Amino acid sequence: MPTHPSAPVVLVLASGRGERFAASGGAVHKLRAPLGGATVLEHTLAAVRASGLPWHLEDVGHPGMGDSIAAAVRATAHAPGWLVLPGDLPLIRPDTLRTIAAALADCAVAMPVHQGERGHPVGFAAACLSSLMALTGEQGAASVVRKQAQQGRVRQVEVDDEGTVTDIDTVQDLERAAQLLAARG
Repeated sequence: MPTHPSAPVVLVLASGRGERFAASGGAVHKLRAPLGGATVLEHTLAAVRASGLPWHLEDVGHPGMGDSIAAAVRATAHAPGWLVLPGDLPLIRPDTLRTIAAALADCAVAMPVHQGERGHPVGFAAACLSSLMALTGEQGAASVVRKQAQQGRVRQVEVDDEGTVTDIDTVQDLERAAQLLAARG
């Protein structure tokens, strides 16, 4: 993991059970599903590595998304911020990760928006540390975003990256991601 003391840490969340993917007919865990010569998670990690940002993989089983985020933030509590990136976003582009990281310079929360749809990663500045470490359950960090939005400290960043909104929850999502990946060349 590269060390950039002033850069936020990308938190790759890979703790989920992938139940919707299995229910849709998936034969393996969604993060291990093959996609264009690699697994879903390998694609996500390749983009994170290519971004040059420091990163942390949170792949210990946790009861919910909030628990996973809290554990990952605790493990990287020294960081000046975090980009919360679910491991099932294999089409995310490295430049988008850098864009969201840079956006944290003047806000508490930065989130990508692609064609009107909010996506990931959601960036959080160090001011959100205690709120992120207190998360539990399935809800993720939505409560932290709402709290910061009430204070006018959330910035939406328009991005031209379908990878921010292309998560893999079903076999059909995987097929769509494969088509998009093929179209990228």
